[in-house]
Amino acid sequence: MLLCGPSGSGKSLLAARSGLPVLRLDDFYKEGDDPTLPQVPASSDIDWDHPDSWDADAAVAAIVELCRTSRTNVPLYDISLSARTGEESVDIGRTPLFIAEGIFAAEIVTRCRELGVLADALCLSRGPVKTFRRRFLRDLREGRKSVPFLLRRGWRLMRLERSIIARQSALGAYACDRDEALGRLTAAAAGRCPAATSAR
Repeated sequence: MLLCGPSGSGKSLLAARSGLPVLRLDDFYKEGDDPTLPQVPASSDIDWDHPDSWDADAAVAAIVELCRTSRTNVPLYDISLSARTGEESVDIGRTPLFIAEGIFAAEIVTRCRELGVLADALCLSRGPVKTFRRRFLRDLREGRKSVPFLLRRGWRLMRLERSIIARQSALGAYACDRDEALGRLTAAAAGRCPAATSAR
């Protein structure tokens, strides 16, 4: 089960509430000294909201290994340092379903479907203003980046939120609010998974 949505839309909280095992896709960010990292146009800021700041191949490999063997090793990523700080083992036990959540989850919908490991793909939406507020307070509390960077990023993402959701929907994720997403997660966990989402 892939769960995407704009940064701050409540993906991690929803995944935790579901009771299902969770794979954090944000741990597959590239490190801050990677020369392939994209930049925000007309700025010196790294664009951490661009798919090129993320290692999609490693994320897909981890998902496939979890589906086939129930366990995999994943990096531990510190967003405040823009660096991997270690590695941990993820074990989903005997459950037939787990959530892979992160802002880039929609980027791998097609690949996961083609590999036969996709139950459903959801894009969580809360509205630009609510998402901005939640994202800023979370990032400030966790000391993820400097305050000026967080404000610049937050303003930019608030203006782009509708286009972000439109892109993720076009990639095959079903856009919905928290309650509908939780309902689809519950149905999938009970073996009543909705029809596989296709790109629209």
